[in-house]
Amino acid sequence: MILAGDVGGTKTALALFDRRDGALVLARAAELSSHEFPTFEDAVARFIADGPRPTIDAACFGVAGRVASGRSVATNLPWRLDEATLRTSIPAPRVRLLNDLEATGYGVLTLPPTALAPLQPGTPRRGNMALLAAGTGLGEALLIWDGERHLVVASEGGHADFAPRTDLELELLRFLRKEHGRVSWERVLSGPGLFNIYRFLRDTGDVPEPSWLGDRIAHGDPSAVVSEVGLAGAHPLCVQALDLFSAVYGAEAGNLALKALAVGGVYLGGGIAPKLSAKLADGAFATAFCDKGRFADLMASIPVWLVLEPRAALLGAAHVAATLLAEGTERTIRVGGNQ
Repeated sequence: MILAGDVGGTKTALALFDRRDGALVLARAAELSSHEFPTFEDAVARFIADGPRPTIDAACFGVAGRVASGRSVATNLPWRLDEATLRTSIPAPRVRLLNDLEATGYGVLTLPPTALAPLQPGTPRRGNMALLAAGTGLGEALLIWDGERHLVVASEGGHADFAPRTDLELELLRFLRKEHGRVSWERVLSGPGLFNIYRFLRDTGDVPEPSWLGDRIAHGDPSAVVSEVGLAGAHPLCVQALDLFSAVYGAEAGNLALKALAVGGVYLGGGIAPKLSAKLADGAFATAFCDKGRFADLMASIPVWLVLEPRAALLGAAHVAATLLAEGTERTIRVGGNQ
């Protein structure tokens, strides 16, 4: 039996898989509220206890945070994860921790075309690819083509410095610097980032916030309210916030594509992009993505896909665990490319 997990700042998805004829078959899955558990081990124990006790041969978890030397500290949780500790507490003889975008990258490589929606058709070809995922935070990863398959490389690019392109974005940077000092891409390009953009427009612009909108924001998830109202076109502040968010998303996706020379394509994962698919497809994203000066033609040739499968990180972790089991080692992990 294989145990896989997608450990996020808001929720943690866990699943058990059987291996049958070389394929992974889902046996049981659950989604837990991360903040209800003092440690990750507690969350795993709850999940395992909710069904028949399995014998786990290998486990892999994608974690929203940096992973080094088999250890990870979750970025938006007070959890410390350690492969050696988990081998004992689960128990499982083989355990691997991955950055959550690394796990998503392995998952994306296994997805069928029906799990992807094109935002920019481009010209499909073999080569490096890039992955961005805006959610509770902003994750980024590179999928490097080695001539035979893609190798997923984790990064913490979401914590790089936010780089404004326009006068409006410069004002946004100044607004957030007053609160945070240094401003990363994640401060702008994430769930909380969308609300940061909304607050900037509300507090510095000429459009007042109506009482009904303020009440909804005060009593709900602020970013979800801004998204819902903006997509419905129900108030210009929310529409403007989504327009700016979409343009910023396109700009940073283009930045990552340039750094990786991602001629093989760019994937947008995470929980936000599918909910904003109509907005991301209206042109602002693609315009900002391609707005790279002398490289504009290259950018227009790069395919961009929206990942529709919400379990991509979980599936990627499961495939890596299966590789651990097949190889009987925790050394280099390779999952076949999709090109």
